[in-house]
Amino acid sequence: MSSQDQEPRARGRPAMPERELRQQVLDAATELLLSQGYQAATMAAVAQRAGVAKKTVYRFADNSEQLLGAVIHGWTDAFVAPMQEPLTASAHLPQALEALLNTVAAKVLTREAIGLFRLLIGDFPGREQALAQYAEHGVQRCAALLAGWLERQAEQGLIHCPQPAQTAELLLAMTIAEPLRQMALGLTPPLPEHDPGERIHAAVALCCAGLLPR
Repeated sequence: MSSQDQEPRARGRPAMPERELRQQVLDAATELLLSQGYQAATMAAVAQRAGVAKKTVYRFADNSEQLLGAVIHGWTDAFVAPMQEPLTASAHLPQALEALLNTVAAKVLTREAIGLFRLLIGDFPGREQALAQYAEHGVQRCAALLAGWLERQAEQGLIHCPQPAQTAELLLAMTIAEPLRQMALGLTPPLPEHDPGERIHAAVALCCAGLLPR
């Protein structure tokens, strides 16, 4: 058969942008974690679910633990931009804090996030490593971002906050950690069925009494 008789090769699909490819892999990992558990979310299984080569998954994580960390890190990426916004006046502190905490709640108190939390507090091989990734990329990163925001406002003289890290942890404990516990136990429904706004408003009012200059 001559070259003229051969069918032309099908053109390959355009390369997917790296950010979209990463999100596709992380979405597949999340689906596997929630539907089949931590042990099922192997690198090979994630690659198959995402419809990519296994080496593609390894571009974003070295192992399943790091892949879980990347999933959680992706959630907390949503907090970075809002927590870079400066406070323009002390009087705006309550509204600004409420907005930041509602942003956190919108990611951390969803049905998907609660499902992952329930999975991680169970008993399974590799639990300690998985919890370490959850703490580093979720709890600790969120607290550090909020503490950094509080510290910057204090440096500008807009608030009085000598211990920003502790203040951030207390705020998150009241507004996020306790609702998360209640939702994991099935005592409270996750977002959007539950509205955390009232609790956040009360916690911010309590903290602002000590944060605002007198």
